Amino acid sequence: MHKLSSQDERELIVFIKDWLKSHGYSQKDLATQLNINSSRTTAISKKLKDLYKKGGIISIAKNLIEIEQYWINTTNNDEKITYSEENNNQGYNQLDLNYKLDIDELINQMEKDHKSN
Repeated sequence: MHKLSSQDERELIVFIKDWLKSHGYSQKDLATQLNINSSRTTAISKKLKDLYKKGGIISIAKNLIEIEQYWINTTNNDEKITYSEENNNQGYNQLDLNYKLDIDELINQMEKDHKSN
């Protein structure tokens, strides 16, 4: 496989920076997914050149797609957890209870409310 031209390399780096920005990730996040120690542009570029040597632009695209799918799945799982936590909190709020109170404070509040009725 021939080498990645300097023009193609520059365009690829610009694309990747935009891609990272659109997903809210950093070069460090990308470096972690690419299993490289440095998040510098030169290190990422070197890794992309290595991927290019192994299978051309298709190899680079395949790796970036896998990374994006991982990030999307991770984000979806985090949203599910957050959504579930919000629903649990909302349930307590509907009862007009502060779910962060400890049990003794909650019992005292319930007794106070019962006596006032």
